[in-house]
Amino acid sequence: MSTQPLYRTDSYVSETNAEVIAITPEGGIVLDRSVFYPTGGGQPGDSGRLSWPGGTLNVATTLKAEDGQIALVPAEPEALPPVGTQVTQTLDWGRRHRHMRVHTALHLLSVVIPLPVTGGSISPEKGRLDFDMPEVPENKEALENELNRLIDADLPVSEDWITDDELRANPDLVKTMSVKPPIGTGHIRLIRIGQGRDQIDLQPCGGTHVARLGEIGRVRLGKIENKGRQNRRVYLHLDG
Repeated sequence: MSTQPLYRTDSYVSETNAEVIAITPEGGIVLDRSVFYPTGGGQPGDSGRLSWPGGTLNVATTLKAEDGQIALVPAEPEALPPVGTQVTQTLDWGRRHRHMRVHTALHLLSVVIPLPVTGGSISPEKGRLDFDMPEVPENKEALENELNRLIDADLPVSEDWITDDELRANPDLVKTMSVKPPIGTGHIRLIRIGQGRDQIDLQPCGGTHVARLGEIGRVRLGKIENKGRQNRRVYLHLDG
C-alpha cells in the first residue's frame, strides 16, 4: 500500500490524522497519508512530530521508501507506534514554510536567468541553482532587483497536471538537465506562476511552494561560484 502525498495537493496542511501501515527495516514509520514531504528534488525532508494515545516522538526527516511509500524517520531510538495505530502528524511548520518560500524563489531565479539548470538545493535560509552558464552575470544587482520586482508583483502560484505524452510533446517545459520528471505514472505535476498573459513560468516540479509570490518576502543574491567550464552556482538568500 502506497502513501497518499497530501503535501502535493495542499502545501498548507500542517496537521492531520493518519494510520501506521508499515515500519521499514530501518525503523521508518510509514503512514497511509502524509503531510510530510520526503527528501527529493533538492528539497530536504520535513521534520515534526507524531503523537498517538500513550506515545509521541519527534520526526527528524522524511524519506521515500519502496512502492510509493513515505517513511518518517524518528529523531531518537524509541518505541514506535504499532501498525494499525491512529496517529496525529504535525509538521515543523516554520521550517517547511521557509522551504516553500525558498523553493518558489528558485523558480523565479530560473526565470531571471533563462538558462538550463544543472542542479540545485534548498535549506530554510537559502537555496542555490547551478546553471549551464559560460560566463558569470555582469550585473548581479540587476538580477536581484528583478527577482524582488517579480515577488512584489504577487502573482499566484498554482498547479496543473499533464500526461506523459504531453510532456514528451513539450520537452522545453523541463528546465533541469540533471533531474528529469518521472515518466510512467501517467500524469506529471506542473507548477505555474501567473495566469494567462501574466504567466511567467511553467515547469514540472514535485516540491512545495507558496500560494502567491508576495509570501516569499525580500531575497538577495549571494555568491556566484565557478563549478566547471560552463557551470555556475548561484546562491539566493531569504532576507528575513
